[in-house]
Amino acid sequence: MQKRFAGLRTVIYRVPDVAAGKEWYRKAFQTDPYFDEPFYVGFEIGGYELGVHPLAPGEAHPGTGGVETYWGVENVREAYDFLLSLGATSHTAPQNVGGPIEVATVTDPWGNIIGLIYNPLFQVKA
Repeated sequence: MQKRFAGLRTVIYRVPDVAAGKEWYRKAFQTDPYFDEPFYVGFEIGGYELGVHPLAPGEAHPGTGGVETYWGVENVREAYDFLLSLGATSHTAPQNVGGPIEVATVTDPWGNIIGLIYNPLFQVKA
């Protein structure tokens, strides 16, 4: 059986002001972001990514229910289709979010959001 999932990669926190969120997380984790754009700020924290994402109309809100967790995969489309074949429903279709980075989300049969990410720019440290 082919191994589809490579482990946890990213946790995203939604904030109403990405610049303020970036500064708060920079201070809280005492590190600068490795990826810094108006649409997303990524920090490497102990071998994982902490993402700061600005709120958009209709998106998840800060606080309970506002965090997304992404599982690292080598092929987002393949993992996405596999989960759909098991009864998951599409939440966000596979898409490129900058450079070689691709993401998608599905909703499991109980309403939980499962994120998938391919990000060769982010290397897990041993």
